[in-house]
Amino acid sequence: MDRNEPEALPPPGHAEVRIVAATPDAARMVADVLRRCFAGGEQRSYPAPGGGTRLHLTVDTAHTAEPARSWLATSRPRSGTGPHPEEP
Repeated sequence: MDRNEPEALPPPGHAEVRIVAATPDAARMVADVLRRCFAGGEQRSYPAPGGGTRLHLTVDTAHTAEPARSWLATSRPRSGTGPHPEEP
C-alpha cells in the first residue's frame, strides 16, 4: 500500500489496534487485556523499527469477550473460596 493512500477503515463495529512495544511479551500482554474486553480476531506481529515489536489486532467493539467486571469486583476474593464460618 502506498503511504499516500488513505488506509481502509475496518468494518462498522470493529477497531484496528496497533501496539508497539520493546518486546513481543509486552505487546502480547496488552493484546491479552484487550481480548478480555472485546471479541477479536487473530493478531499479527511484525518487527518494529529499532528492534521492537509491532502487533496488529482487530477487535469487535459491538461484542464483549466476557462479562465486564470492575476493578473492585476483581480485587475481592470470590465467595466460597475462604474458610467456612465454623472453621478456625
